Amino acid sequence: MEQYYRDFGNWLREQFPFKVQKISINAGFTCPNRDGRVGRGGCIYCNNQTFNPTYCDKQKSVTEQLEDGKRFFARKYPDMKYLAYFQAYTNTYGTNSHLKALYEEALAVEDVVGLVIGTRPDCINDNLLDYFEELNQRTFLIVEYGVETCNDATLRLINRGHDFDCAKQAIERTASRGIRVGAHIILGLPGEDENESLRQAPIISSLPLTTLKIHQMQIIRGTKLAKMYEEHPFHLYSVDEYIHLIAEYISRLRADLILERFVSQSPPELLIAPKWGLKNYEFTHRLNNYMKEHCTKEREI
Repeated sequence: MEQYYRDFGNWLREQFPFKVQKISINAGFTCPNRDGRVGRGGCIYCNNQTFNPTYCDKQKSVTEQLEDGKRFFARKYPDMKYLAYFQAYTNTYGTNSHLKALYEEALAVEDVVGLVIGTRPDCINDNLLDYFEELNQRTFLIVEYGVETCNDATLRLINRGHDFDCAKQAIERTASRGIRVGAHIILGLPGEDENESLRQAPIISSLPLTTLKIHQMQIIRGTKLAKMYEEHPFHLYSVDEYIHLIAEYISRLRADLILERFVSQSPPELLIAPKWGLKNYEFTHRLNNYMKEHCTKEREI
């Protein structure tokens, strides 16, 4: 089978001798650009309701959420093992003792074989990295940073509260400990056209990342961006435009970078635009067909 990029599912199967599924956790965190430490209101596109599956309830403990998630997935795959995915908001934003207690609680749940911790690059410290380095020796670990863009002007516009150099340093500091590092970026942010996205691809590729998530820009109800879009609509990619962009973007990335996903699928009742009507696997199928037709040769994967 032709491959034009390393996909996360196959890579994960190489890491474990059994099926593994991520279970999302809402551990009750907030963000420093919400609570006033660096800003108010959060990122202009963010509504965390789009992240949380039905089994994910911050009123429940980490253990309870994981057990609910296990029941949700076990109906289809009774022998599944799990990664506890600390996803909602900033999951290293708290005292180190509180953070460690939450992570250790997750790892104590039966059939949980690792952690994925989503956070911001301005919410990491050396003591926590010391702990992650030790944790990485005894379990599977990915620390995933929201980078969003390499463009500092865009980062200011979206109220991100940090610059790109902050993200670069956090990724480098984490990777230097031998820890797998993931990053999240958004293509199609206000003011960023295709040329700007493609300019950034080699910059992202030069970072010591293990995994990369790419999402399309979406307008979500209840966000500041939704109000901006209503008052001054800006271009959002059609699915064909985005597939072309993703194919070009991939061609500018190093071949060993693990690509976890290319689209985000928000609840229909929250999504204003773009409404493509495609599930993630349907998009990936179309992308792979496009790359098969338009990419002249396979890369060394």
